[in-house]
Amino acid sequence: METAIAFWNILRKDIKNYYLKPPNISWGIIFPLSWTLMQLIRSQGNIEIIDLLPGLMAMSVLFGTTSMLAVTITFERRGRSFDRLLIAPISVSTLVLAKILGAIIFGIINAFIPVVFAAFFINLSGINWAAVVIAVILIAATCALLGLLIAISAKEVFEAQTFSNFFRFPMLFLCGLFIPIEKLPAVLKPISFCLPLTYGTDILNGAITGSSIFNAVFNIFIMLVFVVLLFYLCHKNIRKKWIL
Repeated sequence: METAIAFWNILRKDIKNYYLKPPNISWGIIFPLSWTLMQLIRSQGNIEIIDLLPGLMAMSVLFGTTSMLAVTITFERRGRSFDRLLIAPISVSTLVLAKILGAIIFGIINAFIPVVFAAFFINLSGINWAAVVIAVILIAATCALLGLLIAISAKEVFEAQTFSNFFRFPMLFLCGLFIPIEKLPAVLKPISFCLPLTYGTDILNGAITGSSIFNAVFNIFIMLVFVVLLFYLCHKNIRKKWIL
């Protein structure tokens, strides 16, 4: 019971202090919208909005979750508020789950903002919504854990943002968000298949446009493996760098 109360209070504090701030809310709306307009202008109408939707959703989750966690964790470490959480009578696993859940929720909300805009222009009745929801949750979880892993290694906010961009921007071009993996140079394809976002985007492509590289079950399995691996690395590094 005490663990559940601590979990809820950490989550509620993060949502109130960070995720409900107007700049963060506007970021989740303006960024996906600007990318949609950029792609449509660049293509001069040759790209259908439905084809852009999987990439926009995955990108919205990627930037929303990693940005928030990388900044909030680093900011709390500077203010010593995170140190108080480390000495609280809760497990590191509970702490990690509480910190990433807010980012996961924020990322899920961000993911469906492009869907709302797209609904005004195209018919979305043919989409497999169950697969979309699963994909968005898995992408949000992996991106949140990646953001936490980056924050563990950073001492300042600008360092966290720099480390985040080192991973995020290559993912935009290597994970099939806007450039199909089939069109990538042969030397880059192995790198693409080592990134978790590739498999999450593939699920979205299959659910929204009907074109995917792998089977949905295989993609979900790989994403779950990444979630477990990233959670283990975050747990291990927190104990190694911040506690022992």
